[in-house]
Amino acid sequence: MNERNIRVLEFPKILEMLAALAVTDPGREAARALTPSGDADTVRRMQAETEEAGTIIAYNGSNPMAWFTDVRGFLKLAKAGGTLSPKALLQVADVLKASRTVRNALVTDREDTPLLTELGSRLATNRALEEEIFDAIISEDEISDHASPELYDIRRQMRVLNDRVRDKLNGIIRSATMQKYLMDAIVTMRNGRYVVPVKAECRANVPGIVHDQSGTGSTLFIEPMGVVEAGNELKQWTIKEKNEIERILGAFSDRIAPDADLIANNLDLMARLDVIFAKAALSRQMRAVPPKLNEAGHVRLIQARHPLIDPMKVVPSTLWLGEDFTTLVITGPNTGGKTVTLKTVGLLSLMAQAGLQIPAAYGSELAIFDEIFADIGDEQSIEQSLSTFSSHMTNIVEILQSVTPRSLALFDELGAGTDPTEGAALAMSILSHLLKMKVTTMATTHYSELKAFALGTPGVENASVEFNVETLQPTYRLSIGVPGKSYAFEISRKLGLPEFLIEDAGERLSKDAVRFEDVIANAEYHRQIAEKERELAEQAHRETQKLRDEAEKLQRELAAKRETELRKAKDEARKLLQKAQRESEQIISDLKKQRSGGVKEHELHALRAQLQGAIDENSETIKSEAVGSVPTKLKVGDTVLLVNLNAKATVLTEPDAKGECTVQAGALKLKANMADMRTALPDKPEKPKGRQPAKGSGGSAYVGVSAREVQTECDVRGMSLEEALLAVDMFLDGAVLNKLSQVYIIHGKGTGILRNGIQQHLKKHPAIKSFRLGKYGEGEDGVTVAALK
Repeated sequence: MNERNIRVLEFPKILEMLAALAVTDPGREAARALTPSGDADTVRRMQAETEEAGTIIAYNGSNPMAWFTDVRGFLKLAKAGGTLSPKALLQVADVLKASRTVRNALVTDREDTPLLTELGSRLATNRALEEEIFDAIISEDEISDHASPELYDIRRQMRVLNDRVRDKLNGIIRSATMQKYLMDAIVTMRNGRYVVPVKAECRANVPGIVHDQSGTGSTLFIEPMGVVEAGNELKQWTIKEKNEIERILGAFSDRIAPDADLIANNLDLMARLDVIFAKAALSRQMRAVPPKLNEAGHVRLIQARHPLIDPMKVVPSTLWLGEDFTTLVITGPNTGGKTVTLKTVGLLSLMAQAGLQIPAAYGSELAIFDEIFADIGDEQSIEQSLSTFSSHMTNIVEILQSVTPRSLALFDELGAGTDPTEGAALAMSILSHLLKMKVTTMATTHYSELKAFALGTPGVENASVEFNVETLQPTYRLSIGVPGKSYAFEISRKLGLPEFLIEDAGERLSKDAVRFEDVIANAEYHRQIAEKERELAEQAHRETQKLRDEAEKLQRELAAKRETELRKAKDEARKLLQKAQRESEQIISDLKKQRSGGVKEHELHALRAQLQGAIDENSETIKSEAVGSVPTKLKVGDTVLLVNLNAKATVLTEPDAKGECTVQAGALKLKANMADMRTALPDKPEKPKGRQPAKGSGGSAYVGVSAREVQTECDVRGMSLEEALLAVDMFLDGAVLNKLSQVYIIHGKGTGILRNGIQQHLKKHPAIKSFRLGKYGEGEDGVTVAALK
């Protein structure tokens, strides 16, 4: 891409924003050096890398890049056989650590980031060398005692000698004899030797070697003769320490040298990855989206925003070209946003072709251009004797010489700066030439001739920036299909130009020009009205949609709540009736043991069948609610409804202090609490429809039970033997009530436990006449066929 066009469209400012988001110095340098590409495959790959980086940041919650510095100079020194300093080794270790960290973050099982996974897999690591360097080198100025066994031993010897020397010196300075010769009773160091400060006039009294003196010469720093030998030995160990450190640093340098090229390659990959993640971070900052890309010259920007304008003030633009028309002529008043529109298209195209996402709405599409040309701004030069027109024409000539059908050409005020008639003619000629070449072209102008040219030329379309006639302020909105008016008279009137001058200027316009401008103004006025009405209609539609969504949501919530409540009621009813069944079964069991009053066995079976039928019916739906309310007072003879049994009963005794009383429900006498009763009217006397009272029963009434519809089969497969026997009893009770002659009990073949247990039970059952195993077609050994009495 041409450097001048990149500069005119302010792409370097975008690169500075990108560099500010890079983590490392090499990454920032690479960001500032980023250039757009005209190769379609390269552009698509860069866009895919940016999208993958955004995915990783969203998944991890942060940028996975780690800090490092450029160590290429140190790597060259190591390859040449040089010894690296502790600082250099630490920085190399930082690069190795950063490479390992980034590789671990990128090389995962994720399937939606293949490009970055491949880049991460190319990072070389050497964790052993990295950790050894960090363990051996504490800082730029300090090597650990454990860097090597030899260094540890040397420093141990040095500590012993240091202690010995300091002990001797401390003895000297504490000596009453020596203190009078000392300037201060302290031990210090000069030139790596331990010394004491001695008064100059007492030099002869303190034998030893003078290593330094004060600025005034009044104090001499003397190493007493008694510690000179120990000092010499300490000096030798210090030299050994230095040599061992040099050996350690050299060893690390030698280990780095073979991997120098791999580490240098890591630096290049890490800088590239830093730029990629900076692109993703910039996209999040700009609320940018990945553009659709094509090579056909089609541009469709939806709600596109210039990235260098304050996001709170920028007015989004929607525009398209390259399909029905390849040339767009933008007109309108000054400061209305024409130039910004040109720069927005050019800058967003450069960003897309550099792998950056664009600040626009999803669905925006850009072409991949081989070059983006821009003649924008005034670059007149006094030194080169170039006027504004000459400067523009020089740029246009260069553009026409280099442009291809795959280029984007942007012209600001095409043909301006010279005679309007000639300038308009030149502009139309240039646009016609580019139209024949099918170059994607955008141009701004104030010339009415270019507006008419766009209206009458296929492949060329007018566009305008809106202007509020009432406030005389631009709205910065772009409208395609309608030419714009310059509003020179209206703006001049607002700025205070005398009215007589404006009227005089109007009289000097030709009638055709006035008529043309009036038509444009009228069309723009009606278009703005239609746009406002469309916005109102869309707002009403959105509100209607919102209300409908809320209504549907409320309906779903009510349906779910109703279903929940119904299910809860069914569960409560099932539990209630199961409790009643258990209590009644206990009563029936007691009656069997203490049968008196002539209660018949078949009547007990009938009562059991009635209870089971109530459970089955209420397990699916609650068909009726309890009648009446909980009674507050009861007397003998009152009729109540027993909720647990869903049967009417007569009160035989008055309630006690706990609210319990004896009631009779048919042949059953039982105790019940008033909380389990509901008030009920006594049965009206009517001709009995059911069974008559049993004779010889001591006058006890039979509970009138209507026969329940039952099946002729009872399936007990999967039950335990006890559960199966209970189910069979209930089933036989219903079969007796329905006067069935033959029934089928399905118990399956299995191990035979159910079959044997059921058949043993049937032998003792009073309602069974006979039974047999099923025949072919009836289920054979898996079914028992029973004949009823």
